[in-house]
Amino acid sequence: MTKKLLSFLFCLAMCHTVFSQAPQHRPHHRRMAFVTDTVMAHDPVMAFENGIYYLLSTGNGLQWATSKDRKNWVVQPTPFIEHLPQWTHDSVPGFRNHVWAPDIIRWHDRWWLTYSCSTFGKNTSAIGLMSSDRLNGQWKDEGCLVKSEAKRNDWNAIDSNIAIDENDTPWLVWGSFWDGIQIARLEWKVDSGKFATAPVSSSDAVANSTLSTINCKTIARRYMKGDPKAAENPTSKFAGRNSIEAPFIFKKNGWYYLFVSWDYCCRGAKSNYRVAVGRSKNIAGPYLDREGKDMLVGGGTLFLEGDKKEYEAAGHCAAYTFTTPQGDEEDIFICHGYSTKLKGMAILIQRPIKWTADGWPTL
Repeated sequence: MTKKLLSFLFCLAMCHTVFSQAPQHRPHHRRMAFVTDTVMAHDPVMAFENGIYYLLSTGNGLQWATSKDRKNWVVQPTPFIEHLPQWTHDSVPGFRNHVWAPDIIRWHDRWWLTYSCSTFGKNTSAIGLMSSDRLNGQWKDEGCLVKSEAKRNDWNAIDSNIAIDENDTPWLVWGSFWDGIQIARLEWKVDSGKFATAPVSSSDAVANSTLSTINCKTIARRYMKGDPKAAENPTSKFAGRNSIEAPFIFKKNGWYYLFVSWDYCCRGAKSNYRVAVGRSKNIAGPYLDREGKDMLVGGGTLFLEGDKKEYEAAGHCAAYTFTTPQGDEEDIFICHGYSTKLKGMAILIQRPIKWTADGWPTL
C-alpha cells in the first residue's frame, strides 16, 4: 500500500472538514503517528526550529505534522492545542474544538500563535493568541485579539496573520467575506500584559477600551457592495458576495506583498479557490496590483489557481524565507489544493517563489 493511499485512508478516518461539529474522541492508544509524502492540510502555515519544520492547519485543536526535509511528514496523532481556553467557547456560540486557520511567527525570542474560533458562514467569531518559548513547549493563553459579532461588525474575525513592519511593530491582518480584509496595528498594553489593537494612523484614532471598538481599516475587497458581477454566494446566506479571505503579508526588498484568496473554498472538488496578490510600500496599504488597481476596490493580480489536472482549486496561503542546507535563502509559497486524484481532498502544496525584474512574485 503506497504512502499516498495510507495518507488518504488515515485522513478519512481521523480528519474533519470545516463543516465538522464536535469531534468524536477516541482513546489515544488507537492513534498513531505515521509518515507520508502527501499530507492533508487545510489553511496551512509553517515554522522551523532546531532542524524541524512544523506544519499547522485547521482541525480539532489544530492538526500538525513535522518534517526534517519538507518532503516526508510525520503526521501527529494528537491536537497541537490540547486544551482550548474556556473563553473560546463562551465567546462564540456553537464553537467546540474545530479550530481554523492558524498563523505562527517568531518575534522577540518567542513564538506567537493565532487561531480562529467560528462556525461556518457566520461572523460571530474570535481570533485567539497563544505564546511559547519553544514550538514543542508549553503554550500560554494570551487571550482574545479580535472578536466580531453579527449585526455589530461588517467583517469576520477569522483567517489572521501577524506581520512585522520595518520598525519591528507587529500588525494583525484578517478577514473573510463581509467587508473584506482588515488590518490593525498591535501594541503591548502594560496594564493588562496583553496585546491589543491600536489606531492604524492618527486619522483612525478611536477609543480602544473594549474589543467592540477595534481600530482597523479595510485594505482589500473582491467586490464592492452592489457590484452586479458578484455571483450569489453558494455557501452562506449571511456572508454575502464579497468572496475574499485568508490574507497573508510577506515582506521582501522594501515591499509588502498582500496575498489573498478569492472565491470559494471548502466544497471539495466543487471549490474554485484561487490566490491573488498586490503590493505596497506601507504595511497598512494601499495595496495595488500589477496594473495599478487598488485591492480595496477589487484589484489583485492572479497568482495561482487550479489547473483542473492535479488540483481543482488552491488557496489559503502563506509565504516564508527558509535557509537551505547549503546556506542559501529560499522563498517558499505554501497553500492547500483540492486534489483531483483524491476527489477534492485538501492537501499541502509547496512551491518556490521566483521574482520578476520589476519585483513581482511568480511560481
